Amino acid sequence: MAKVDVPAVDPLMNPILLALKSLGGSGTIEEINNKASEIAGLSDEQIEVLHNPEKGGQTKVEYRLAWARTYLKNYGVIENSSRGVWALTAEGRKLDSVDSKKVRQFTQEQLKKAKIRSVKDEPDEANPDNALTVIKDVPDETEPDISWREELLDTLLKMEPSAFERLAQRLLRESGFTQVEVTGQSSDGGIDGKGIMRLGGLLSFHVIFQCKRYQGSVTASQVRDFRGAMVGRADKALLITTGNYTKDAMKEATRDGAPAIDLIDGNQLVDKLKELGLGVKTEKVEVEEITINHNWFMNI
Repeated sequence: MAKVDVPAVDPLMNPILLALKSLGGSGTIEEINNKASEIAGLSDEQIEVLHNPEKGGQTKVEYRLAWARTYLKNYGVIENSSRGVWALTAEGRKLDSVDSKKVRQFTQEQLKKAKIRSVKDEPDEANPDNALTVIKDVPDETEPDISWREELLDTLLKMEPSAFERLAQRLLRESGFTQVEVTGQSSDGGIDGKGIMRLGGLLSFHVIFQCKRYQGSVTASQVRDFRGAMVGRADKALLITTGNYTKDAMKEATRDGAPAIDLIDGNQLVDKLKELGLGVKTEKVEVEEITINHNWFMNI
């Protein structure tokens, strides 16, 4: 199979700026990634290349967009809230583009001023696989929280299938679902469980869910199969994976004329586990420290 080249970090900075402008000045990571990929003209093949094929989860595009956002934040043109929403700053709204070399240089100068203990020289930009500056001991404001995400995804992949289903059950309960049951029946059309989501104490929706604890991408055909199991059994359907979804799978999930399927990928899953404090402990001293409790996941 021919190698698929993915843009390095620098060429993705301006697509992020343009994406935020087209989204009205702010957006979630998912919205920004989708729009920036479209603006950059990335193909489905480029979007689906995994950053770490052995562990699955995050794609190379997502990984490099995260670094691009971090550089732009350091430069003062974008900012993010604790809810994961990114927005243009007053300075960012004035710009149509940035000089990526100046942005990178500014960040490196800031790191030197902060007396960072270990900075590895930047590899040759001609090699996109090594295009990132490796920075250690960098405060959370400067470095994307990528390492804990990969550690958590690796832990999830080591769980027994039944344990991962129980984790999904716990996550849904903590998120406001009631009567959550894990069915785990192979003959149940791919349905791993069901529950009831109550909205504002007034409305309720019967929801079925399916868990896919594996590496790689969920395809459009798998989304269609799950929809087939949903019809006549529930109002909503939720598909949860430690991996990601192909572009066609995301389109299929919201296809006109068909019941919508809600998709949770690996990044959204670990964010939710962190938010709910399920097996993830967050401490704030001078910087945020995140610890993964591996035993909690293995013994759920």
